Amino acid sequence: MAWRDAKASKVRLILFMSSIILGISAVVSIQLFSTNLKDNIQRQSKSLMGADFIIDSKQIPSERAQTIIDSLQPDAYEVNFVSMITFPKSGGTKLVKVRGLEGEFPFYGEIETEPTVAADTYQESGGALVDATLLLQFNAKPGDSIKIGKLTLPISGALKAIPGSTAISTSVAPLVVIPYRFIATTELLQFGSRKEYQYFYKASDTLNMTNLESKIGPQLDFEDADLDTHTSTTKRLGRRYDNLGKFLNLAAFIALLLGCIGIASSVHIYIKEKLSAIAVLKCMGASRLQSFLIFIIQIAGIGILGGLIGSLIGAALQEIFPYLLKDFLPFTIEMNLSAQPIFMGVFLGLFMAVLFALLSLLHTWYVSPLEVLRVDEQAVKEPVGIRILVFSIILIFLFLFSFWLLRDALYALFFVGATLLTFALLTGVALIFIKTIKRFFPKRWSFPLRQSLLNLFRPNNQTVVLVVAIGLGTFLISTLYFTKDILLAKTEVGQGTENANIIVLDVQPAQVDAVAHNIKSKGLPILNNIPLVTMRMHSIKGQPVNVLRQDSTRHVRGWILNHEFRTTYRDSLVSSEKLDKGKWTPRIASGDPVLISISDNIAADANITVGDAVVFNVQGVLMETTVGSIRKVDWTQIQLNFSIVFPVGVLEQAPQFNVFTTKAPDEASSAAFQRDLVAEFPNVSIIDLRQVFTVVEDILDKVSWVINFMAFFSILTGIIVLTGSVRTSKYQRIKESVLLRTLGAKNAQILKISAFEYVFLGLLGSLVGILLALVSSLCLAVFVFKEPFAPSAIPFLVFLPGITLLVLAIGLSSIQTVLRSSPLEVLRRER
Repeated sequence: MAWRDAKASKVRLILFMSSIILGISAVVSIQLFSTNLKDNIQRQSKSLMGADFIIDSKQIPSERAQTIIDSLQPDAYEVNFVSMITFPKSGGTKLVKVRGLEGEFPFYGEIETEPTVAADTYQESGGALVDATLLLQFNAKPGDSIKIGKLTLPISGALKAIPGSTAISTSVAPLVVIPYRFIATTELLQFGSRKEYQYFYKASDTLNMTNLESKIGPQLDFEDADLDTHTSTTKRLGRRYDNLGKFLNLAAFIALLLGCIGIASSVHIYIKEKLSAIAVLKCMGASRLQSFLIFIIQIAGIGILGGLIGSLIGAALQEIFPYLLKDFLPFTIEMNLSAQPIFMGVFLGLFMAVLFALLSLLHTWYVSPLEVLRVDEQAVKEPVGIRILVFSIILIFLFLFSFWLLRDALYALFFVGATLLTFALLTGVALIFIKTIKRFFPKRWSFPLRQSLLNLFRPNNQTVVLVVAIGLGTFLISTLYFTKDILLAKTEVGQGTENANIIVLDVQPAQVDAVAHNIKSKGLPILNNIPLVTMRMHSIKGQPVNVLRQDSTRHVRGWILNHEFRTTYRDSLVSSEKLDKGKWTPRIASGDPVLISISDNIAADANITVGDAVVFNVQGVLMETTVGSIRKVDWTQIQLNFSIVFPVGVLEQAPQFNVFTTKAPDEASSAAFQRDLVAEFPNVSIIDLRQVFTVVEDILDKVSWVINFMAFFSILTGIIVLTGSVRTSKYQRIKESVLLRTLGAKNAQILKISAFEYVFLGLLGSLVGILLALVSSLCLAVFVFKEPFAPSAIPFLVFLPGITLLVLAIGLSSIQTVLRSSPLEVLRRER
């Protein structure tokens, strides 16, 4: 019986299934991708690093650290640093990361170059491998030359990829690889230079990395060096991409929820139309269980088949994700098919289809033949206790599935709560809109407009479901655009005269006056001349750092104990700082206690507060200080911010270097200034904040593509729900059309009525979604980012009319059947 009835309603049931297929395909594709991502990280862990383990140090290794490094016999080593390079042919300059390599690195994976032979010959030929994008930017090619400090080298090849780097990491500072033996010739490794020494090892398969970390790691930490193994890097990468997978899974889960809500609404109308058939069956002796099973078998079949088709589509869709995320992945993913997500998709399709259709299916159990034969227009109500039980099961399932995705009960609870709140707000707005129309009905409007509004709350209307489906998809995409504008606003380089857009780093003490003169000679202002002093913490609250490193019960974060702090001294706060605790000390006299100001993150991670003692090692000299104040620092502002600030009168005689900031009016003057300054002072590094802003915008655009891809599932699900709604309520519309034509309405008027109804639905759904996104983004701007909110116009100019027109097109696509139906045909059916 279930099969026979399904064949008669196959078009309608296929639309039900489409909602399930779309949601399942989203979940399964992401599950498969996440599984493949973890497997690839495991398989390619050595290729990601290019070695079995690495020892690195931010300074020349101490004697003890060098002894440990040498005892393990490194197979290759490098020093890397950030510097400006010049292309003599064009005169262009660029901030890059220079890697001076010695040895046969990498041991796993390979350096990809064009021509391919360059990766093998650059060491012997004494050439440089230059980032391929950088060569295109400056119109250079292999055979040309680059200048790094005092050194000029030929370009051996274009560098496409090297283990340990990603497209995102090289966006700000592209890579240049040169032989290690030329590093000294550059004369760039001076006091204050940001450099890193790395030693690469190829180990035997029998070496236990965990034992190596536990034995050597603490000794190197004691000497301000670090040990990274391919296994620890794998775990770190796995955690990083696991968070991405969780986000994408939740986005797909929302699309699946939308589809299930569409099923619940469509099944409600479908079952309501079947009540007369169920009454006849019961009159012929069918039991409650039999009539209930007929339709639950249909829905279960839809769930299983939809889950299977969705899983197969998801398996194909997973191939898209490596292209969407290629700029965020440091390796090429090899995609394989695993059975677990496929089985999960089929089970999910079955369970969610039945679960969300259960309330409507219960009508078949509780309806009596007499009630249906009397053609009671009121829906049959099942007991309140049963409804509460079904709702409880749905909520428990949502929580458990979210917990399975997130592996955190609190986050799962927050996600379910936020999802319910969003659905409730969308539902509430739709209901308020309907009640408002009823109360303040525009009686003076034209007949088609008035009738289209009446259709929004006619029997079997799906206004609430469509507003939720359309609104949620619009909400997701609009929130993305609004939030992206907030993030860009926080990184945007201002146009006022007080905002710097060029930072000049690594200016040595002997060069300060000459660099200042060079800046002024170009007609540019010196906005800041900031001294920098490097130091490390020697003891915290009387406990030596070396002792704290060995204390597993300490309340101090590990990075505090190993970090080399770049500090400054000044007599006032800057715009990105706000005093939180204590009293700001602008300057001190000789012999007075040294009262420093620290940022709130340092206070939390070092477990110190106002009045606590901290001893610093300033280039071999111990300096006793006391925390005098704690500042809140807005690190998102692109300017020079400091964790530790000394008062004037303490560090003036300490070894230091300077940072200048200035403002160039346009890109041409900025490029000319950089070219001339690097030619005169090869050791300085220049950051053009315009380029940084461009990189940030590019990264956010790439993230936008990923989120848009997931929001697309929600929008598409909403479209399917809308199409199902139109098909499901078509007979209801045919009856309305007959009545209207009997009263004298023409086809053109009926067409206008339907068109206006779908315009109202599209406008209401998309407008509610955009307004909710506006409110949520405003809250993010005020409470999270603490930034003025200037919303993007794209959602209002593109999404609002675009989605409205889409809803109108889908709604009118099946109106021809309504218009062609004759009154006699319908009246005969009613008999």
